[in-house]
Amino acid sequence: MPAKPYKKSELSKKRQVEEMFDRISYRYDLLNHLLSFNIDKLWRRNAINRLAEFNPATIIDIATGTADFALAATRLNPKKITGIDLSEGMLEIGRQKVKRRGFSHLITLIKGDSEELPFADNLFDAAIVGFGVRNFENLEKGLSEIFRILNPGGVFIVLEFSYPHNKLFRKLYFFYFTKVLPVIGRILSKDSSAYSYLPESVAEFPEGERFMDALRQTGYFNCRCYPQTFGIASVYLSQKPKI
Repeated sequence: MPAKPYKKSELSKKRQVEEMFDRISYRYDLLNHLLSFNIDKLWRRNAINRLAEFNPATIIDIATGTADFALAATRLNPKKITGIDLSEGMLEIGRQKVKRRGFSHLITLIKGDSEELPFADNLFDAAIVGFGVRNFENLEKGLSEIFRILNPGGVFIVLEFSYPHNKLFRKLYFFYFTKVLPVIGRILSKDSSAYSYLPESVAEFPEGERFMDALRQTGYFNCRCYPQTFGIASVYLSQKPKI
């Protein structure tokens, strides 16, 4: 059974994820940066650096949340960035940030389902997802939808949690990730489940070569993986074949 935020709820994973992020949206940015010691900002920058060589004019940020990844992508000087997310609470925080930083003319944030994207085929030069793929209810469907809306030759960048390979660091990481982080997250977010769901969803996610296999099976090629900070996170790059 897939990991879900609220084990006693009969709602689908998708609806539970939406509810969870609506609940914690007001604390999400604080917790994200605090619990990662601000390293998540470096990871996003590294991911955008991988995208820079492709010079995309149109970018879609899937599961955009509070738009951190979309904002990071502005330094590529694209013509348009579109962010989409299930959680209206997260999107509202994101819209405030986009406006505050002067990017309302460039970034548009809309509510929508990453597994049923409301866009035409072959529309975007690049798609980016930051810490959102493991929340898909149906991974294959989500990857296929992103593939559909990418232009031929388009680039897909995923930033997601993974596992450290060094045994000692892995033990320390697991202790922090499964024991310390959920307690801090529970106290600050006032949600008893959200930060217990995080390590569970990471444990379930097919990281590394397994995720690249999922990308290849969906039709992507040129699949590459770039571990970040001893493997705590990974940046995945893949492309949609040209016609």
